[in-house]
Amino acid sequence: MADKKIIGVDLGGTTAKFAIMTPEGEIQQRWSIDTNILDDGKHIVPDIIQSINEHLDLYNMTPGDFIGIGMGSPGSVDIDKGTVTGAFNLNWKTTQPVKADIEKSTGITFTIDNDANVAALGEQWQGAGDNNKDVTFVTLGTGVGGGIVADGNLLHGVAGSAGELGHVTVDPNGYMCTCGKRGCLETVASATGVVRVARDMAEEFAGDSKLKQILDDGDEISSKIVFDCAKDGDKLALMIVDRVSYFLGLALANVGNMLNPSFIVIGGGVSAAGDFLLTRVDKYFKQFTFPNVRKTTELRLATLGNTAGVIGAASLAIK
Repeated sequence: MADKKIIGVDLGGTTAKFAIMTPEGEIQQRWSIDTNILDDGKHIVPDIIQSINEHLDLYNMTPGDFIGIGMGSPGSVDIDKGTVTGAFNLNWKTTQPVKADIEKSTGITFTIDNDANVAALGEQWQGAGDNNKDVTFVTLGTGVGGGIVADGNLLHGVAGSAGELGHVTVDPNGYMCTCGKRGCLETVASATGVVRVARDMAEEFAGDSKLKQILDDGDEISSKIVFDCAKDGDKLALMIVDRVSYFLGLALANVGNMLNPSFIVIGGGVSAAGDFLLTRVDKYFKQFTFPNVRKTTELRLATLGNTAGVIGAASLAIK
C-alpha cells in the first residue's frame, strides 16, 4: 500500500479534471478533458473511463498501483449506490450508474460524492482548512454551494442536502429562489445575486456613481465590476457590497453558531474580491455570533482555486 496512488476526478459541465496523487496529498499528474453533454450525456462516463485508462498506459501503471478513484459530480449523488440523478448541466435526465460502470471498466475501486462536498474536502485537507477536523466551506459562484466537515467526516444528512448553505434564509421577504422559496443566501450572494442586488439598489440611488451610469446606459455588469467599482470608492458599489456582506455575514454566523468549526472557508468566483470582501463579511459575522464562537471560529478565503475539487475527490479514495 505504501507506494499506491489515488485518482481524483472533478466532473463539471464544461470540463472534467483529473489528478493522480499520493495518499499524502501531493499531485503528481494533472490533465483535463472536455465534457461532452450531447446525446443526454451518454458519452461522459465512457470518456472518463477512456481518459483514465489511456493515462495509466501512458505512465506504465496498472489498476493494482491504485488505492482507488474518487469523483465529485453535480447533481444528487447516492454515495452508497454510486449513482447520480438530476445533474441537469450534464444533460443527465435519468439516474446514472457511475460507480458500476467505472469500476467495471478500470478495475479500480470507485467512490463518488457531490461536487461542492468534494471541494469542501479539498480545502479542509490541503487548503485553507489546514487539515483541521471541523471546517465548513461555502462557494460563491453562479449559485452558492457548501460542504461541512465535522469531526473529520463529511455531513450528508438524510437525503444528501446537508451543507446546502445557499438555501439558508437570510431575508424572509426577499427574492424568489430557483428552489421555490424566498430570501435564500444564493439570491443575494452568488455572482448573479450580486448583480440582482446592484440593479435594484441602482434604481433607488440618486447621486454620482460610475456603476449607476453603466447600468443606466443599459450595459451588462458582473459581480467583478461591482467589486472593482467599490474598490475605487464608488458610493453605490460600496452600498451594494455592504448589503451582500451583511447577508453573507448573517448566514455564516448562523453556521458558526450551530457548528463552531475552526474555519469557515469562502471560495468560488465572488471570493476573488479577496480581503476587500472578507473584512466586510467578518464585521457582520462577529456582530451575529455569540462570544465563544466569535473567539474560536475564523473566516478564511479558499486557497486551492480550481484544484479544490480534484484534490477533495481523490481524498474520497482514502476515507
